[in-house]
Amino acid sequence: MKRPRLFAAAMAVPLFGALSAVAVPAASAQPALAGPATEFTVLAKDVQSVASAQKAIRDAGGTVLATNSAVGLIKASAPATGFTERVTANRAVFGAAKAQAIGSVPKMGKKTKGDAGVEKEGRGAGAKKAAAANQAVGMDPLDDQLWGLKSVRSDLSRTKQAGSKQVKVGVIDTGIDGSHPDIAPNFDLADSRNFTRDIPTDVNGAEVDGPCEFRGCVDPANHDDGGHGTHVAGTIAAAANGFGVSGVAPNVTLVNIRAGQDSGFFFLQPTVDALTYAGDAGIDVVNMSFYTDPWLYNCTANPADSAAEQAEQRTIIEATQRALNYAHRKGVTMLVALGNQHTDLGAPQPDTTSPDYPANSTHPRPVDNSSCLNLPVEGNHTIGVSAFGPSQKKADYSNYGLEQISVSAPGGYFRDYFGTPWYRTVENEILSTYPKNVGIAEGNIDADGNITEAGLIAGIKKATAADGRVGYYQWLQGTSMATPHATGVAALIISQYGKKAHGEFGMDPDKVQRVLEGTAAKIACPVPRTVDYLKEGRDASFTATCEGDLSFNGFYGHGGVDAYAAVTRGSQYLK
Repeated sequence: MKRPRLFAAAMAVPLFGALSAVAVPAASAQPALAGPATEFTVLAKDVQSVASAQKAIRDAGGTVLATNSAVGLIKASAPATGFTERVTANRAVFGAAKAQAIGSVPKMGKKTKGDAGVEKEGRGAGAKKAAAANQAVGMDPLDDQLWGLKSVRSDLSRTKQAGSKQVKVGVIDTGIDGSHPDIAPNFDLADSRNFTRDIPTDVNGAEVDGPCEFRGCVDPANHDDGGHGTHVAGTIAAAANGFGVSGVAPNVTLVNIRAGQDSGFFFLQPTVDALTYAGDAGIDVVNMSFYTDPWLYNCTANPADSAAEQAEQRTIIEATQRALNYAHRKGVTMLVALGNQHTDLGAPQPDTTSPDYPANSTHPRPVDNSSCLNLPVEGNHTIGVSAFGPSQKKADYSNYGLEQISVSAPGGYFRDYFGTPWYRTVENEILSTYPKNVGIAEGNIDADGNITEAGLIAGIKKATAADGRVGYYQWLQGTSMATPHATGVAALIISQYGKKAHGEFGMDPDKVQRVLEGTAAKIACPVPRTVDYLKEGRDASFTATCEGDLSFNGFYGHGGVDAYAAVTRGSQYLK
């Protein structure tokens, strides 16, 4: 198991004992309501208090729009000012805040704040039956360029276990292009959901998602205007169909559980809804290659933040933890990207990027490790994944540290192999599926479907089948690319060792984690243990020191995930 921060005791008082800081005593004169109608997220004190919290919203002058009863999170509409003070005065309410983005993916698209050190130059940015008998599958034409696939030994594991269609993997991200020829054979549209609504601009007029592509500003559940989610999905489970690329677990089922905006931001309500839906829909594994914001670190009482900002962060922490706990109880294994801030999560540096939504809202703030959380990776029941490059060197951008890491996986490292012709080449990154619509929007594909000059420079690839099907592929790097490698291995573990119970096939998440960590290939700390990345052109802030030993260390956790070892000798970790 990973060695999580022992923050339970520290959080117990701030989260529940600090209710007086959120809920003020009722006064004879309530604050006046003013301003335009605004959406708020209101968190009930606990799930037993939902009805009372809904009444509190109405009594405070608001309207209930939607309720997630599993965690007690309520979406409400009310005048912009005065409502928060009114509703949090009620003891049935834990906290409230104006609805705003609280998550981001490290990506090359419209929003770049989540990239934080990720290379950009030289590149483009239901009830389940028992598991069906496994069918061995082969490799696809572009798989020889997937060094990550070989690193996790999916080429070997698929000869024994290529995954069961009964195992469902949820991708909580910007969406999945369900029409991509490598995605379509494994894509479950019926179970897929989009919990977001496009946001053209923020309250300051800054572009967020841009113009809505569909009437009603809600994208279909098989659509991806960001590209990030489709890339992740391809690494997990692109079909081994003799075309394009294949994924780590090429026979499992992919489900789009969209919580991310086109731009990469995540709202609290969609994120919580996605997690609880995963639990209710019988999803076996979810991939979460994002981190929650507008706060890079959500703190319970950061003195650099206003009282309202502190209350907002406490609400985010509590709602997120409830959702993670709920999904875990329902049997969902949760894989989470460790992050791209090249930071030891046990010794966080001052935060100069929060809040990053709406535009121009940031202010510098210190980060106290005992009371500030990088979510969801520092949340309950998560499996944190760091990234390494093709030489197995820790990627310069990857977060690390003994507190939150579980395992490591191929995430790409553009500057790997310094001093050789392979240095600063896209082939050091991760190749996976790319939506045509995103390629056109980014200028890498033209209207006729041809790769442009910019696309050629970025290494975009095109595959055409005899029947006319066309697929596109792009290179990316990040812990977002490492996590789906681990997610694919987790899906294979469930396919191999899962059992039918109470009418459904699945596997306890803690057992999945034991097998994943126990069968990971041990990787020692480098010698010397401190790596500075200076010759690769990085500054001193990227310097990292690996703590721990061969069995568990801050760069690689329990080791690099190993699909073949997991499906051939994982049973020893289930005794």
